[in-house]
Amino acid sequence: MSGTVTVVSSNGAYSFTKPNRDSVTLLTGLGVEGDVHAGVTVKHRSRVAQNPDQPNLRQVHLIQSELFDELREAGFDVAPGDLGENITTSGVDLLALPVGTLLHLGDEAVVEVTGLRNPCLQIDNFQDGLLKQVVGRDESGHIVRKAGIMSVVAVGGVVRPGDPVKVQLPAEPHRPLERV
Repeated sequence: MSGTVTVVSSNGAYSFTKPNRDSVTLLTGLGVEGDVHAGVTVKHRSRVAQNPDQPNLRQVHLIQSELFDELREAGFDVAPGDLGENITTSGVDLLALPVGTLLHLGDEAVVEVTGLRNPCLQIDNFQDGLLKQVVGRDESGHIVRKAGIMSVVAVGGVVRPGDPVKVQLPAEPHRPLERV
């Protein structure tokens, strides 16, 4: 299974969206160099308020570009970086990956998938009604989160648009993604 990095984004200040960049540098065990969410411990404001010593399982946020196509069809105008992600990909069903999957990004960087992004009300502040598009329920009534996945940096390196994404699944049994 493989795909492509389409866009990379980062922001050194707290903001819902992240500007697109020519490249980002992933730092082992920390996240995206210069990004507000980089660090060994949690940086997301609500999680810091709960316990600032929690490990940061949300160092790098990835979204598949196919989500933006789906949102456009539903009448929303959302582009890479708009939902605060660091890396936008195409060709890999990120939401179907199990916990512990390694994503090889470009020549060097590797991130380990930790779980699903848990979208918050800020998404509706960005565009009214968008939250219902990225969080819903399947036919069995189970919650479905589509706002991307979270990961930690296993091996640092530079990541650029056009870089390949290679998927390395963990040993079985696979654990499905849960919110982190």
